[in-house]
Amino acid sequence: MATNVPTLLIEGYSADELLRMPAEELEAFAFTGEALILRVGSGELLGRFRRLPDRLEVELAQVDRGGEGILLALWRLARQLASARGLTQVEWIVHAVHCARPNLKLRRVLERRGFVVRELPGRGSAYHFIDTV
Repeated sequence: MATNVPTLLIEGYSADELLRMPAEELEAFAFTGEALILRVGSGELLGRFRRLPDRLEVELAQVDRGGEGILLALWRLARQLASARGLTQVEWIVHAVHCARPNLKLRRVLERRGFVVRELPGRGSAYHFIDTV
């Protein structure tokens, strides 16, 4: 995605602060595998983040408000975090297939980036993409 991404705070932290955070602290804060509600910029995001042996998994269920590049900022941060921790991939799972109020702009962005709709075991239908870091 773009490299000219606005600086957004995630739960009050800049991307640089999150990248410098000790691995144990970041794992306890974000990579719990449990659903989290995070403030990102002016929006809120419902998602789940997991560190797997070879990749970082980013699963997004809902984004409210925002619009200032939340997805781009997360994309960039996820790639940087994966690389800094020696992971080779970021797996994206975005539940935007069957929304009551679909965000057509989001769908266009996802499809342009190579996301495809897949039926994922235990998760249902979602936009899916594996980004090699």
